[in-house]
Amino acid sequence: MAQHPDGESQQPVEPAGAATPAPPPRPGLSYAAPAPIVVIPPAPQSVRLARTFWLLSFVAGLAVLVGSFLTRDSHLERLRTVVDQMSPGGGPDAVTTSAAIVFWGSLGALLLVMLFEAAALAIFSARRGWSRWLLIPLLAGQVMVMVVAADFLLPEGDAGSYVVMLWGAQLLLAFFGLVAVFVPSAGGWLKAARTPSAQVRPTRTRQ
Repeated sequence: MAQHPDGESQQPVEPAGAATPAPPPRPGLSYAAPAPIVVIPPAPQSVRLARTFWLLSFVAGLAVLVGSFLTRDSHLERLRTVVDQMSPGGGPDAVTTSAAIVFWGSLGALLLVMLFEAAALAIFSARRGWSRWLLIPLLAGQVMVMVVAADFLLPEGDAGSYVVMLWGAQLLLAFFGLVAVFVPSAGGWLKAARTPSAQVRPTRTRQ
């Protein structure tokens, strides 16, 4: 870079007639509408209550299953007597196998129903309205499974009364949860998932 005699730098001077670079082209206009903005409303109180009721119902049902598993030896011994009375003359191995099938089959059926109910509740929480109709036959099936399993999982004495109370609480809580998913506020929350609540008007944007 050239300098003056006094030491100051001198800026270069473009020669006369030099062509200046052309400015960049201006961007065009786009009339495409932007994606709609969907506002997801929070879950109403009825939906929150439904989840709470169902979760408490699962806790009561799991308490029965865990208690039955921890006392399985006494259950199996009692069931051996029941099976022997129902089909006398069977061998000890056959009686033991039948008692085990009845006991574990009853526990498995109760657990399977609760797993289906938990799956339906998860689908409902994902705002799929058809899942709440699925809870009705599941709850009815749970009642029937309990009636059948009561002959095999209901111990004698105070322990049996505790099982009855837990089962009663489980069904009552599940019924309250079922009612809560059908109230109008829960229906509106489900409908909002299918209808965008807010959209942006098409605007001219530069590309």
